[in-house]
Amino acid sequence: MTVRMDSLIKAIATALDIVENELLGASTNHGKRIAVLSAKMGEVLGKTPEEITNIGICALLHDNALTEYILSERKEGHHDPAMKKHCEYGQRNVDALHFKTNIKDFILYHHERADGSGPFGIREGEGPLEAEIITIADSIDAVHHLQRLEPEGLTPIRSIIAEDAGKRFSKTSAEAMLEILDWPTILSLKDNVIQQTAAAAFNPWIIDIETDTIFGLAGFIARIIDYKSVFTQRHSIQIANKAWLMGDYYRYTYAEKAELYLAAALHDIGKLAVPLSILEKPDKLNDAEFSIIKEHVLLTWEMLKDIEGFSSICSWASNHHEKLTGSGYPFGKKNHDLDFNSLLMTCLDIYQAVSEERPYHAGRNHGETMKILFEMTDKGEIDRGIIKDIDAVLAPYDGSDVPPPETP
Repeated sequence: MTVRMDSLIKAIATALDIVENELLGASTNHGKRIAVLSAKMGEVLGKTPEEITNIGICALLHDNALTEYILSERKEGHHDPAMKKHCEYGQRNVDALHFKTNIKDFILYHHERADGSGPFGIREGEGPLEAEIITIADSIDAVHHLQRLEPEGLTPIRSIIAEDAGKRFSKTSAEAMLEILDWPTILSLKDNVIQQTAAAAFNPWIIDIETDTIFGLAGFIARIIDYKSVFTQRHSIQIANKAWLMGDYYRYTYAEKAELYLAAALHDIGKLAVPLSILEKPDKLNDAEFSIIKEHVLLTWEMLKDIEGFSSICSWASNHHEKLTGSGYPFGKKNHDLDFNSLLMTCLDIYQAVSEERPYHAGRNHGETMKILFEMTDKGEIDRGIIKDIDAVLAPYDGSDVPPPETP
């Protein structure tokens, strides 16, 4: 089975923009604007279509490590004003995505300056040109909020770019930016059209999920989602690992296990829109807060529903809070509306949430977790047969982490 990787990355970029807005006050659709500008500059600089796609993808993901960086800072208490760790984590993450051409240091050096005064002291020409391209696009949009720019604001920005060539920005990237930064380009970056502009900015990137690429992709996605909160660092990837294990138990084909694994990794992508104050609240949520929590599943559905070939993955990911009784959310589906893998995803999500430490409860071993799940089957909320299978398969781990699948 193949997946439109570029479409999935754009969905992830949408989620990253939400996080960046919450944590740093960044503007909406920032990642997509950086991707469009970077792709346009790559084109005028003579890059091949495949190279332009890679520049665009890396630009979309330039801040992919933000949640991990912020969590690391909260846990370890380090202060890194230059955000070197953010760049290092981000490059490590994209390296796991198996690009067809070299993307070495594209994200690692996206905060460098042409005069060598950036975090790593890299001067113009000492790092990849692609990093210089992403740097200038990121800087110009972050400072000048191009989606809100009025016509009279364009000339001053162009003057700033020309002035900073060779100091803040490399001369090559500055010249390329000046070539593409006209009023039609600015109009194409407005929030009401940026989705269409980004969709046409570079060629599709197709991957086959029946290869070990799926593991790097799932790990990348889970790291972005789970590192928002100290309490969920293992949540999505552990559900993915458990889903693969259950797929083995049910004798699924490799392709079926890969789809289920990816759905598990993606199931909480909408949770990136939930404020940290709610995710880590130590007390019971009030009605308003619980309503916000419930919205994350609908957001997961919204982000995944239009991705080509993702129909099953989207369903399994966005059905993980539905119950057989119709008392779940967001759609209130009942048993006849839910296929087997949706029921399985719900059971695995509950198992993981009940067993791992949360603000409102300590971690639990397998026996304690299964007691709660069997009580839910007695109420008719979740599938008893699947819970019995989970009990049999996961008992040997006794609440400890399930290792990742072995690569082919």
